[in-house]
Amino acid sequence: MPNGLIQDDSLRVHPDGFALSLTLPWYRSLWLSSVTSLQLTVDGEQIPDDDLAFELQGVRYPLNDLPQQSEVLWYLQDHPLLIAARETSSEPGETHEVHLVGQLRLPYMQIAPGEDGGAGMYVPNVVDQTLTLTVTDRDAARPALVSGVTAPPPATDADPFTLGLTLYSASAEFRAGWYDVDGLLARVAELGIGPGIEIVASQALPTYPHVSDEFVRNWRAAFDKYGFDASSFGANLDMGRRRDRDMTDDEEFEFSEILFRDAATLGFPLVRIQSAKPTLLRRLLPIAEELNLKLAYEIHAPMGPNAPAVMKVREVYDELDSPLLGFVADFSATMHSMSPTLLRAVQRAGLDEEAVARLQAIWATDASMQERQQEFIGYLTSRDFDPGRLGSFAHLAFNMHGHVAPQEWAEIMPQILHVHAKFYDIDENGQEPAIDYPELVRVFVEGGYRGYWSSEWEGHAFAELGEVDPLLLVRRQHDLIRRSMRELQPA
Repeated sequence: MPNGLIQDDSLRVHPDGFALSLTLPWYRSLWLSSVTSLQLTVDGEQIPDDDLAFELQGVRYPLNDLPQQSEVLWYLQDHPLLIAARETSSEPGETHEVHLVGQLRLPYMQIAPGEDGGAGMYVPNVVDQTLTLTVTDRDAARPALVSGVTAPPPATDADPFTLGLTLYSASAEFRAGWYDVDGLLARVAELGIGPGIEIVASQALPTYPHVSDEFVRNWRAAFDKYGFDASSFGANLDMGRRRDRDMTDDEEFEFSEILFRDAATLGFPLVRIQSAKPTLLRRLLPIAEELNLKLAYEIHAPMGPNAPAVMKVREVYDELDSPLLGFVADFSATMHSMSPTLLRAVQRAGLDEEAVARLQAIWATDASMQERQQEFIGYLTSRDFDPGRLGSFAHLAFNMHGHVAPQEWAEIMPQILHVHAKFYDIDENGQEPAIDYPELVRVFVEGGYRGYWSSEWEGHAFAELGEVDPLLLVRRQHDLIRRSMRELQPA
């Protein structure tokens, strides 16, 4: 998914001058307060901030007002306008060179909490784009999708895992508007993927963090029609929703409770959580018991089951001693090499062969994620390469790819409640080139895991929109998992 605010069809006709139709440069919805800055230059002329306005759902905001809009959601499928006031309006067919620089912060990815009631540090996302665009009055056409795919072999009682996917796998296509939720579920059914369906609430719910009655009706109708099962509800905690301070303990609890009740309303048996603060878990556990919800903390790269932060969560679980508490095993933690999909992306961003080799060498060390990231950024700086050219990749290359051994999952197998079968590609041999799926299947079968393996294609973080069809890749990954499971079964 290109890290971009603008695309080839973004420059639009507008009576006030011209406008850019913006795309949210992330996989989930964000609050308008997440927008730190926007700077626009057209044909070499920088547009003054006072001549720019941000229009969402018919409401205009001056740029300097955006950081205060912590109650306004920029839904992933919304395309607000960045309007530039000019003396004459643009005409269809005109061509202009557009340079847009934007910075956002991700309110649920906290680097460090705030001090003395102030605001914490959060992972930034920097977008720097220069495109030659033609003024238009319509969206680009959507590509045709492959149909008529052969149905997969049926599941059997001997299969240890139930297969499914997270709709997050089609993040780029969903963001681009190729699907709404109903259309995405229909495409999943057409390809014979399922039955498990997982969602990220902040991506799928237009009224996030609440779920609307209309969404519930449509969701239940689709599940009845296609025979799907709800597997996991992904809940983020937007601690940095406000720019002036982090959420208070009460606000974190109230925000999480809303999402828990959403999950129960939609029929999910499990909520993936990303905060396991002891005080918060103690308050949320009675809600989970009331709703009969399992709570599973995600173990995601760069951490593994024995990382210090995860060990603290394990200690909290021992203290609370509830069968509702467990983990989501995300296979980004157990990669044996960097994904070729990511390496292609950083090469497109300008890294040469030497830099790509250095990136892989730094990634393979045992230093912490932050130490490796800083070493790589220092290397880029020493070569006069602006790390900002990589957008968020300089961070995500280390945050999204871990390299602990697959066997570590066996140590916590009884507490693993759900699996994110993370993958980035399937090669010509039907294998994941950076993750050893046959070995992971063996570890989980021998460990006695019986539950959902939810395919999670995260190549959209690095691939261009339309480069591949992620749902066809999910089908191929299901073939790999199914084959690996059945090779372990007695003849």
